[in-house]
Amino acid sequence: MAQSLSVRHLVGIKDLTESDINLILETAGQFKEVINRPIKKVPSLRDVTIANVFFENSTRTRLSFELAEKRLSADVVNFSASGSSVKKGETLLDTVNNILAMKVDMVVMRHSSPGAPHYLTKHIKANVVNAGDGTHEHPTQALLDSFSIREKLGDVAGKRIAIIGDITHSRVALSNIFCLQKQGADVMVCGPKTLIPKYIESLGVRVGHDVRAALAWCDVANVLRIQLERQQIKYFPSLREYSLYYGISRQMLDELDRPIVLMHPGPINRGVELTSDAADSPHSIILDQVENGVAVRMAVLYLLAQL
Repeated sequence: MAQSLSVRHLVGIKDLTESDINLILETAGQFKEVINRPIKKVPSLRDVTIANVFFENSTRTRLSFELAEKRLSADVVNFSASGSSVKKGETLLDTVNNILAMKVDMVVMRHSSPGAPHYLTKHIKANVVNAGDGTHEHPTQALLDSFSIREKLGDVAGKRIAIIGDITHSRVALSNIFCLQKQGADVMVCGPKTLIPKYIESLGVRVGHDVRAALAWCDVANVLRIQLERQQIKYFPSLREYSLYYGISRQMLDELDRPIVLMHPGPINRGVELTSDAADSPHSIILDQVENGVAVRMAVLYLLAQL
C-alpha cells in the first residue's frame, strides 16, 4: 500500500486514486483506536497551524474537523464569514491571504460556490481541505461513509449501495458515487425525477424512483435530506407528500427479506426522509458515522501534513 497521498490537497474524491482512499481509511482505523483510548491526544501535528474557514453554516463537519485537529495537537484558528470582513465586501482570496499571513499551514474550507477550494489551491501554498463546496463535493463525508461501510460489512467492493433522496442539491451524493465506484461498489441513486440530475446516468450509476425497490436491492441505504435551503423553486408538492412516497420507516426495513445497513450524513429531518424509529433502529449506523468522521478527518489532516 502507498505510504503517502498522490495529492497535496483534498478538494474532491475525483482527484484521489484507489490507493489514496485505502491509505486514508487504513490510517483512520489506527486513529480510531487512539480516540477510544483514555488519553485521546497524539502529538502528530504539534507544530502545525490549521485554519477552519467556513463561509457556510455547519455544525457536525466543523466540530468534527476541530476535534480531529485538537486530537492531533494542532493549533486551530476558527474563521466564520458571518462575523467577518466578508460582510464588508472582502474577497475570498483576500480573506484567505490575510489568514495565511498569520503563518497558517493548512486551510479547511466550506464555501457555497462549487470549485472554490480548487480556486484556492492555485493561489496559496498551504494545503487545502474541502469541507463542502456548494452542491459539488464533500470528500471527507464520502470517506467516512466508506469507512463506516467497511467497518460494518468488511469491504465496499461488490456491495450494492443505494443513495436515496435529494441527489440534485447534494454534495454528499457526488463524492459518495466517486468514492464507492473507485472501491468496486455497485451504486444506485433513487428519488423523485425532479431531484435526480439528468447527467447522473453518465457516471455509471443505476437510477430508480421506487424507494421500496431500492431498499430490496441494496446492502446499504444512504439516505439524504431534502436540501430546502438550496432549492430556489418547488421540486415536489409538499414535504408530507415526499415523506409519503420516499420516506423510510422502521416497518419498511423490518419487512425486507434480509437486514440492510441504514446511513445518513445528517442532519436528519425526522418524519420526512426517515422516521425516528428507523433512524434509531438496529439497522442504523448513523451515530457510528459521526464517531468515524473524527478518525477519518484526523487521517486526512495527518497525511496531508506529511507532504
